[in-house]
Amino acid sequence: MIELEYKLSPLVMYKDILTSINLSAGESTIYEYLLKNGESPAGDIIKRTPLKRGIAYKILDNLVEKGLVVEKTSVPSQKQGRRKISHFLPNHPEKLREFIENEHKRFKKAENTLEAVLPALVSDFNLVSGKPGVRFFEGLDGVKKVMNDTLINNFKRQILTFSDVAAYMKYLKDWNMNYYAPKRREYKIHEKVIIPNNPLAVDYMNEYIKNPLSDELTDILFIDHKSYPFETEINIYENKVSFVTFSEKRHIGLIIENKEIFNSLISTFNLIWTTLKK
Repeated sequence: MIELEYKLSPLVMYKDILTSINLSAGESTIYEYLLKNGESPAGDIIKRTPLKRGIAYKILDNLVEKGLVVEKTSVPSQKQGRRKISHFLPNHPEKLREFIENEHKRFKKAENTLEAVLPALVSDFNLVSGKPGVRFFEGLDGVKKVMNDTLINNFKRQILTFSDVAAYMKYLKDWNMNYYAPKRREYKIHEKVIIPNNPLAVDYMNEYIKNPLSDELTDILFIDHKSYPFETEINIYENKVSFVTFSEKRHIGLIIENKEIFNSLISTFNLIWTTLKK
């Protein structure tokens, strides 16, 4: 009945908590065993947990590598022969906090890497599936992702924009000032933007271009907001066109990756820009 001792004796089980921080079920089992039983030879761990020998050794190596378990190797006696005996003990539980922080950094790096290659993945998917390159987003977080795509997936460093600045600032002013605008300046992405000249938009843009770098990277064309009102943010960049709408009821974002649509919108933008500039 010794084999059942580990399963029945603990009053508190940590396995679910440990697996929730991205330890495997086996890692959680062994770490919990060591936490409750202290320093133990590998043989005892194998006997008193439901893990097979080879798997247990592999998990112990993983836990040592992650800094959650310490391995101590004892010098064998003459009776034991030449084989060294390894004992394992749990590191201080504070190491779990450090492990979570490292996992967070690793996932953040993976997220950034994925964002960089996502356009290529989408293109390949669209090619083999025969589906159009369309991505749909909802909510302000979704809108931010659409806007962020103009920065992280913009190798030509250029955006042509129809912007409802007044509505954009109503919902995303802080995000724009603290994240989007500084990032666009950092990446040196040039923007030509057509804006309805309602008072809120004019006041904001006059304040915005006081930053010398913003002025260098931004060409603005104001149009009559009464004759040409629009309530959609349209960004044309890198063979894509994105649309963002703002309303009190619903926020929607759309990214279309299509060369024909991209070229058509560029022509439309340039026609308006050139005509009204004159």
